[in-house]
Amino acid sequence: MTPLTHFDEQGASRMVDVSNKEITDRVAVAHAKIVMKPETFRLIMDKKVQKGDVLEVARVAGIMAAKQTCTLIPMCHPLNLTSVKIDYTNNSVNEIDVLSEVRVTGKTGVEMEAITAAAVCAITIYDMCKAADKGW
Repeated sequence: MTPLTHFDEQGASRMVDVSNKEITDRVAVAHAKIVMKPETFRLIMDKKVQKGDVLEVARVAGIMAAKQTCTLIPMCHPLNLTSVKIDYTNNSVNEIDVLSEVRVTGKTGVEMEAITAAAVCAITIYDMCKAADKGW
């Protein structure tokens, strides 16, 4: 079993030391899905939610979240991200798939940033539509 790297030999929490790692291009992708009533889905697709264009606001929220991951997740390294992309697919009448892709040139990966981006994007979709769809 691989030892957990966020704890030292005495069990104390620590940020992983990446100072000896090579700088490489890194990419991570994450997926989230949000399910809603078909009527709410239609409001989103037709851009008729009173708070604005739900998917664009959620996209910005996801990008901002990726950039703030180190302030949310205690052991994440602060990173100078080189790219954050949020894309959507919708193959049904009541769900939206969120796909985030995060890139960096650095010494550590961006998995947590990709997961955070996708999650916050989905949460923002819910937040912007909860008045229209109390059944979530």
